[in-house]
Amino acid sequence: MKEPLITLNDIKKIFYTEDVETHALSDISLRIYQGEYVSIAGPSGCGKSTLLSLLGLLDVATEGQYQLAGHEVTSIAKDERARIRNQEIGFIFQSFNLISDLDVEENVELPLTYRRDLNKQERKQRVKEALEKVDMLYRAKHFPAQLSGGQQQRVAVARAIAGRPSIILADEPTGNLDTKNAEAVMQLLDTLHAEGATICMVTHDPRSALRARRKIDLVDGRIVADKTFARSEVLASPEEAPC
Repeated sequence: MKEPLITLNDIKKIFYTEDVETHALSDISLRIYQGEYVSIAGPSGCGKSTLLSLLGLLDVATEGQYQLAGHEVTSIAKDERARIRNQEIGFIFQSFNLISDLDVEENVELPLTYRRDLNKQERKQRVKEALEKVDMLYRAKHFPAQLSGGQQQRVAVARAIAGRPSIILADEPTGNLDTKNAEAVMQLLDTLHAEGATICMVTHDPRSALRARRKIDLVDGRIVADKTFARSEVLASPEEAPC
């Protein structure tokens, strides 16, 4: 049996404010395998974004163990955490997080500039390939303010995949988009998954959650359901998908 890409064992996350302890995550154990498309769903405040931050090495657990792509990352140094994050993880955020004074090409290339294993020519080629994949190469010299919300999110997807990460983490990727652009972004994620990408997406939208092949439900910081759908259950029309 193949090794999991991600392994979490008994993860807890507690936030301390003055004399108050907030238990954001409790006893989270899960495995994510290469090629999976996972959604993490649940009500507001249930711990979805906290879990994604831990998976993305943007935060550290209070207790528990985390292995990512063969790396033990539970308590590694900050610099090593940043290196692994940059190499192994691609992020897509709800608010796009594009830098306003960089053009599209520069935004996509920025994370690659921290990669010692890539020279300038290799970076440029990866940027070109990523922008072609999201159909935004023709906007390469435009700035974020010159793009629609849907176009900005496509650029953000290009930035996430340009580094050829082990996993793409998407935090409410359609939260700032209208219905038409949200559907376009979800179709793009469907395509990336079909081409072999591993995706883990946080969403409060049940329609988006059911685009994934596996759905994890969180309530009060705990996993209450973890269901994998058969291919026939992942329907082209999400509103027809099983509850």
